[in-house]
Amino acid sequence: MTEQSDSTSNKVTRKVSVAIIGAGTAGQNAFTQASKTTEDLVIINDGFWTTTCATVGCMPSKLLIAAAARAHEAKNSNQFGIHADVRIDGKQVMARVQSERNRFASFLEQQVESWPEDKKISGRAHINEQGLIEVNDELIKADKIIVATGSLPFIPEGWADKLGNTLLTSDIVFELTDLPASMAVIGAGAVGLELAQAFTRLGVAVTLFNRANRVGGLQDDDINKKAIECLGHELTMQLNSEVEDVGTHIADTQTDDGPLTAFIKYKDSDGKAQQWQGDYVIVATGRRNNIAQLGIENLGVELDDKNRPKDLDINTGQIGDLDVYIVGDANAHIPLLHVASDEGFSAGSDICTDNTAAYIRPPSIPLSIVFCEPQIATIGMSMPEIEQSERQQVTGKVSFDNQGRSRIMGVNCGLLHVYGCKETNKVLGASMVGPDAEYIAHILALAITNELCIESVLEMPFYHPTILEGLRTALREVQDKMTIPHQPQSTQEHSF
Repeated sequence: MTEQSDSTSNKVTRKVSVAIIGAGTAGQNAFTQASKTTEDLVIINDGFWTTTCATVGCMPSKLLIAAAARAHEAKNSNQFGIHADVRIDGKQVMARVQSERNRFASFLEQQVESWPEDKKISGRAHINEQGLIEVNDELIKADKIIVATGSLPFIPEGWADKLGNTLLTSDIVFELTDLPASMAVIGAGAVGLELAQAFTRLGVAVTLFNRANRVGGLQDDDINKKAIECLGHELTMQLNSEVEDVGTHIADTQTDDGPLTAFIKYKDSDGKAQQWQGDYVIVATGRRNNIAQLGIENLGVELDDKNRPKDLDINTGQIGDLDVYIVGDANAHIPLLHVASDEGFSAGSDICTDNTAAYIRPPSIPLSIVFCEPQIATIGMSMPEIEQSERQQVTGKVSFDNQGRSRIMGVNCGLLHVYGCKETNKVLGASMVGPDAEYIAHILALAITNELCIESVLEMPFYHPTILEGLRTALREVQDKMTIPHQPQSTQEHSF
């Protein structure tokens, strides 16, 4: 830290060993861990004292998806000889989402309430040119600072003014009290896909827009193509489209004070000018960290043109040899909850010197799961990363279109690619769209984390009949390609 002059030091209202800015997943983990070895700390937070996941992210979205899944199964059970008339009560759907969401958030609030009051400050922090933290009427000097200020939804410039109250983001969409008749979703990443499919299944007329011909962040072209095919059975998608303008107009042209309708002017994949209109536009074009206004540069931290910190230690979040740690979504490294949790835990441990119980978690194996149906998962290295590394790799494949248990369940649409390293006989990564992807992804993440060879993974039992048997088929193909010249094989799984 920068040494303070005597005149500046006299203005300091509090001195602490550790200051944590932000009380989301990363910040709460950092505070809990640091509290084990020092009482000389403070946590500063602007806004709700819960987490993005519990309040506006993972949990409310999964509650919405759960309701959508029930509706979808009820409406699409004819193939099993079960016929039902389904009525969706939008107000009840959203009331349950909010009620259960609030229940999850309350557990985090109780945890925060158990912390000493003198360790918590509600307010917006700013780091001044002397490296002191200004918040409310306090001026705090901290030996070490952990920044865990999270992220906010990115909204293209001008859209908020043009769309007004018809614009929604993942931070506010779950506050709807009823299901609208129609909406557009901009962005086909994890958030966009999940919301678009969930609202579609709940009877909302949804159009999903994306400027690239990709969904779910998939980098494997064949898996991406299959995902578009599977999801396209129920989703209206405008992929490879270009949004040119957005705005609103009065729905009823006979009056001047009627409700507003949103519109989107865009070029479709053929370059033809088109226009969409409906009740709401959900902007799901990603999230951005919000450290630009924090004054972090006054601590010697350099940011790149996307507000990402340079010289980042991915194990602890420490910036170079500074006593500054940037963790969770704030560092824009991997904006996922489990990563934020690990980074906060490690930073909270690392700042506590002479702590023999401190444990610095190693960086997590890349793991991403999109909870659409079929699910999308990527594990370990992507195909472009493998190609760039110049490793010799082989790919084991399995289709779930005719896989036994998948067909029994009526969820038979999907494809799995497992990438194996010829030099080490180990799993490098995998990409998948299909049923039970979340479980297959965890098995493969475990194999990569523990550096298991293909034979070792195949030695585990694969119970019959399960969807997970498809993983065995892909692994066997990887194993075969390791030792013998490649022969064309069927990628269909027939385990019955």
